[in-house]
Amino acid sequence: MGVVDSLADYFDFEAHDTDLRTETLAGATTFLAMAYVIVVNPVILSEAIMTDPPAGMNQGEVIQMLAVVTIIASVVAIAVMAFYAKRPFGLAPGMGLNAFFAFTVVLGLGVPWQVALAAVFVEGVLFIALTAVGARRYVIELFPEPVKFAVGAGIGIFLLFLGLQEMNVVAEYPSGTLVQLGNFLVEPTAIVAVAGLALTLFLYARGIKGSIVLGILATSVVGWLIALFVPGQGGAFAPPNTIGVIRDVGFTTYLFDVQYNFLPLVEGFVQGLGGITEDPLVFALVVFTFFVVDFFDTAGTLIGVSGIAGFLDDDGNLPEMDKPLMADAVGTTTGAMLGTSTVTTYIESSTGIEEGGRTGFTALVVGLFFLAALAVVPLISLLPLYATYIALVVVGIIMLQGVADIDWDDPAWAIPAGLTITVMPLTTSIAEGLAAGILSYPLVKVAVGEGRQVTLGQWLLALALVVYYIVFFLADGGFVAF
Repeated sequence: MGVVDSLADYFDFEAHDTDLRTETLAGATTFLAMAYVIVVNPVILSEAIMTDPPAGMNQGEVIQMLAVVTIIASVVAIAVMAFYAKRPFGLAPGMGLNAFFAFTVVLGLGVPWQVALAAVFVEGVLFIALTAVGARRYVIELFPEPVKFAVGAGIGIFLLFLGLQEMNVVAEYPSGTLVQLGNFLVEPTAIVAVAGLALTLFLYARGIKGSIVLGILATSVVGWLIALFVPGQGGAFAPPNTIGVIRDVGFTTYLFDVQYNFLPLVEGFVQGLGGITEDPLVFALVVFTFFVVDFFDTAGTLIGVSGIAGFLDDDGNLPEMDKPLMADAVGTTTGAMLGTSTVTTYIESSTGIEEGGRTGFTALVVGLFFLAALAVVPLISLLPLYATYIALVVVGIIMLQGVADIDWDDPAWAIPAGLTITVMPLTTSIAEGLAAGILSYPLVKVAVGEGRQVTLGQWLLALALVVYYIVFFLADGGFVAF
């Protein structure tokens, strides 16, 4: 039996009607869609680390160190997903959670970044324990059925909103409606991004495999050509600082002169464990917030992307959900020890799923790409964000198909599902959308005379969310976690 046959047998390609080429392409697509995390996560977390930087290190060195840690934490989590859960999902430090870590916990509340890492570690350990006994799966299965079927469409509009903002198709409106149609024709990068989106949609409509990857790469190449050869456009079309640094140090030096020693972050984590007792109330508050937001964010993402892949059963549940949940729990715990914020499943996994990825081999390919990125960390930073966001728009459109499974004639379905779908993009939070659906479901069921169908667990889940909002809206002068 050859290597290909062994892989096909281990990941059960036949049962999922897939093959090595499809799974590899799907993994590459997911990686390209989420590769920005290697650039963005270090920039965000460096703001926190620089409040008390490791001795003798400047912000540039801290960013490179965090990039290495981001990759390693992602690889560990993805390895668990690939070989244990055997699902085609990519994982990495979560974008919303890293911003909460840096700007709210460290810079806002004044919690040392070392102690914040300890809080993430405790959250991860709690997740491992709860996942091992099936508690996380039990709570997620309490989610009302209309909410489960609405999550995919909600995430789709969320992705559309984010992608169109990046392309300046949707722009900020200073008052009234908050957003408006952006005049992207006056912004050169937006013109290139929209042209790249049009190309990608054309290729997708033609049924061409790898259309999302081709669109991202084509847009990136065009952007770099403009940056290099059109005077005055380097700062707009190339990622920040890349052209200046390359010209100063040379391309080869730019690619291989990386700060791989992340021991200062590990030492900071160990130091943070010792600082837990200094202010246990604040520490418990931070752990609780990380726990709740990550719980609902991961649950929403898993249900949403699993629905696109056809993994959900008739009740909207993901069979053997404990296994993919364990991947993000292990990733979070490992990541905290290395020096990064909470690791979670990425909604960008839906890009690879749309390309046909159905098994853990897709995740394995994502992990291998992340691992390869260790050798050339700065190379990933050459992908302009306006190019990678093409994937979000395309997949967002595709994920809207989930609305067809919702019974819009039944208020007990329409109201929770409608709130779940709309609140996600309007608050830019998967967790907020889930909360809106979960909170409204029992009230609507009572209103239509079907209160007996609401389980005790669903009432308790809604009550827990009410308590959560009360605590965090009122504490610390209106401190909001989501």
